[in-house]
Amino acid sequence: MAKNGQAGNGRVGAVKNRTQFETPSGHYAKRDSDTGRILNVKTSSKTPFKGVTKEK
Repeated sequence: MAKNGQAGNGRVGAVKNRTQFETPSGHYAKRDSDTGRILNVKTSSKTPFKGVTKEK
């Protein structure tokens, strides 16, 4: 049976091969660094994704 790890042992550092940028509407979109394909747009709030590197 699968088990969850110990509490507090989550991700350390940024998510690999992903970047995010702010769209003209103010929402944030997540992009695959390798292909440039947009993966997800955060519409629940206008705050950035956690743990994803921001593009300049």
